[in-house]
Amino acid sequence: MAPLRILVADDHAVVRTGLRTLLESRNGWEVCAEATDGRDAVEKAAKYKPDVAVLDIGMPLLNGVEATRRIRKSSPDTEILILTMHESDDLVQQGVEAGARGYILKDDADRVLLAAVEALQLHKPYFSIRVSAVVDPEELSGNPSEPGKLPRSRLTPREREILQLLAEGKSNKEIATMLGISVNTAEAHRANIMMKLDFHSITELVVYAVRNKIIKT
Repeated sequence: MAPLRILVADDHAVVRTGLRTLLESRNGWEVCAEATDGRDAVEKAAKYKPDVAVLDIGMPLLNGVEATRRIRKSSPDTEILILTMHESDDLVQQGVEAGARGYILKDDADRVLLAAVEALQLHKPYFSIRVSAVVDPEELSGNPSEPGKLPRSRLTPREREILQLLAEGKSNKEIATMLGISVNTAEAHRANIMMKLDFHSITELVVYAVRNKIIKT
């Protein structure tokens, strides 16, 4: 029987090491790749096509929700398990809408991680007890549902990516270089983001990003 191939994505090396040790304690499971940020996770998922991807939400460059959405698009057979310290109802809902079928809290990981991955291996959902009440079972029946009603969902995928980079302090020029677009295009995206969210300063954008766990404080 082929081994279960798992991608682990977290920006802390010690967390990745701990997850690898725990996951590979199960016979027939292997961590096929590790990622240090959201963009890295998307690239590794496209390259290795893991059976399960375990993603932190608060990763730099691209948060776990956006990484989930992209991984589900490039590798639709990969099941996504979000592992995070945040039990915000909004974040749980965003994760499910993006395509995650599992969501557990880091302080529960030593007890439930293996059970969660085992469930996803069988294409069954798994949620920590503390967050399961938030999830609508109908949203777990197949592909991700339509975007939710949160203001951020009005943004395009590119705008959501740029929102995070702006909140992390990147300039228009830095964003343009990272994404392979012109500075003028980066500036246009920034203007659209501010208009759609009715923000008038980068400070408002940063506060929004922190409040919605798009970036870490």
